[in-house]
Amino acid sequence: MGTAKVNGEMIRPASMSKALAVVLCTLSGGAAAQDAALDGLFDALSTAEGPDAQQIAGKIAAEWSKSGSPAADLLLTRGRDALDAGDTAAAIGHLTALTENAPDFAEGYNARATAYFDDGQYGPALADIRQVLALNPRHFGAMIGMALILDDIGSPSASLAIWREVERIYPASPEAARAIPDLAGRVEGQDL
Repeated sequence: MGTAKVNGEMIRPASMSKALAVVLCTLSGGAAAQDAALDGLFDALSTAEGPDAQQIAGKIAAEWSKSGSPAADLLLTRGRDALDAGDTAAAIGHLTALTENAPDFAEGYNARATAYFDDGQYGPALADIRQVLALNPRHFGAMIGMALILDDIGSPSASLAIWREVERIYPASPEAARAIPDLAGRVEGQDL
């Protein structure tokens, strides 16, 4: 397995496992004050399949994108638009302004993590993902980003653990359905 450079320091897979343990402890702690509408959507997501599950996941993502502030919503939109246009520097700028002005809005960190990821900056992306999960422990989108990064930096066991957490929250996740068998085969081997 090798090492990876994260936030300017070399991280070994064993250290990533420690980081994973911290994230999973955060996930298992749950959020104290989840919105009742989101709770209902997550209940529905736990049993939904196919297009119904994807529609519910989209509704959850839409709820997560509501900051309650027109200014924050504008910064999120500008950041996402810049990201869609391939301008990661502008996206990071808008989303940094958002996280500085709305530090309790998890989706700002999630969008910036995506921009950092697209820019190849895994350390800052992981830091933002950790912040997302501290604020919103059921954020399966952030978990997916973390799982992708962990696999890319040579920590497939940690990636598999995160994918299984995604599957627990969102059983019909098409991304998890593709990733888990591949990672399980690489990590746990295959039965003969």
